[in-house]
Amino acid sequence: MSESRGGTGEAIRILYIDDDEELALLMRKNLGRRGFKLEWASDGATGLAVLAEGGIEAVVLDHFLKAETGLDILPRITAMPDHPPVIYATGSGDTSIAVAALKAGADDYVLKGISPDYFDLLAAALEQGLERARFRRDTAQAQEVIRQQRDHAEMLLAEVNHRIANSLGLVGALIRMQSSMTSDQVAIDALQETQMRINAIASVHRRLYTNRQVGTVQVDEYLSSLLTELEASMRDEKRPHRVVLTSQPVNLATDKVITLGLIVSELVTNAFKYAYPDGSPGEINVIVEQESDVLRVTVEDAGQGFDPSGPAKGTGLGSKILTAMAGSLKSELSYDPGHRGTKAILVFTVS
Repeated sequence: MSESRGGTGEAIRILYIDDDEELALLMRKNLGRRGFKLEWASDGATGLAVLAEGGIEAVVLDHFLKAETGLDILPRITAMPDHPPVIYATGSGDTSIAVAALKAGADDYVLKGISPDYFDLLAAALEQGLERARFRRDTAQAQEVIRQQRDHAEMLLAEVNHRIANSLGLVGALIRMQSSMTSDQVAIDALQETQMRINAIASVHRRLYTNRQVGTVQVDEYLSSLLTELEASMRDEKRPHRVVLTSQPVNLATDKVITLGLIVSELVTNAFKYAYPDGSPGEINVIVEQESDVLRVTVEDAGQGFDPSGPAKGTGLGSKILTAMAGSLKSELSYDPGHRGTKAILVFTVS
């Protein structure tokens, strides 16, 4: 049996709560030989006061006291922050007392006696309780270190996302300035579309650092923000259209959200440009539905329709982007030929 703590020669202070003074003296003598220094309290109030002073490393708590039982005191001990382990002791053979004590937070349970075997058993229970308490403290300290490291990593990641979003915002502003300095409408349209694609990526990083999310983004919130900005930038007298989002709350990995944002942005931009005649109002619907680990994204309008097998409108870059982005999600973009207008459908797994 260990006679010191950490090899320092310092005895381990324990508190013995029992109304039997003679047994307390016997406990002090026998446990002293086994490396423990015993403090005695004859009742719960005195014992709790000793514990509040600090320095007690373990408690031996008797069940039968003059005006109370150990079960009355035990919850008040275990309610203390970083409380010492409690060994519950009683002369009763009623196993329900042991069960109640263990449920209330006792580390162990022993039957009282005065033989050397009893003191050996009690010393062993104290050593085991102290070892479990050390393990809990070490585990809590390790978890705190991990938590601090995680918080630091999340802070750094948020800063990275902040800087990426700012950098992309600066690139978008430069493109906007460039488009304002040209009179070529084709060039203006191309620059505006590039700016929208950059914004779709920047919006993900803004959401990551503002919501302190790590690795995932809530799709419905992201698309709501993205589509609001897209509608505000594209809606004018020639294109008085509205974008309506219907989406389930879905969390998606960052890389997939960026790809999805680019696809939706391209499809909505195409609908704004080509779905309805100039000056005619029209609605563009974006629908996001999840079933198990499959996500279905639909972008539809009730406009003039689109033939995916026909020649590309504009430069054709948008179609190439859509094909590439869908491929990165291990999916293909399909169109519903029976829909009045254009209905583009993307289906992919979220796992």
